[in-house]
Amino acid sequence: MGRAQTFDTDEVVRAARAVFWERGYEDASLPSLERATSLSRSSIYHAFGSKRGLFDAALASYLAEIIRPRLQPLNSPDVAPEAITDYFSGLRAALAQPDSLQSHNGCLLLNAAGAPISHEEAVSHAIAGYRDELKNSLGRGVAAHRPGIDDGARLQLATVLSSLVVAAMTLSRIDNAQAVATLDTALALLQD
Repeated sequence: MGRAQTFDTDEVVRAARAVFWERGYEDASLPSLERATSLSRSSIYHAFGSKRGLFDAALASYLAEIIRPRLQPLNSPDVAPEAITDYFSGLRAALAQPDSLQSHNGCLLLNAAGAPISHEEAVSHAIAGYRDELKNSLGRGVAAHRPGIDDGARLQLATVLSSLVVAAMTLSRIDNAQAVATLDTALALLQD
């Protein structure tokens, strides 16, 4: 009979998520994950099966705790007209915070998209799912913000806005000021 688990799984996943977010999957060493989670290698493997299992849990946590709460107002049954500008203002504020993980490290999923781990089917599926979820959510926000917009124009604007989010989150790692300026561009497009 195995030992009972003595740690909070969510706390461990959040600690590992921060390591993966900062360093990427490939550069997140097992010793750094052990230090961050306060678990031994054998406990990590017992609880998650592998480093990759821990990474998958971190991605799921990132979507559930970081991405979807920010998108939730755009996906509610009655989307408020200001929900999309609130989304971009909130994201801008997060990137403008000097000590936030987002301002220094961008987006965990987009960082994974540029790494070898993106070639693994489950990871590429998660990245594609995020992209689609982002575009669809922004499309709902555009429709509420501009009620008379036709479907083609709504889709086009949602595509441009989602591309600006991707650009800002990618730039955040290397040029935070430009990342914030990219979100200002999105807000300006919504003012037209």
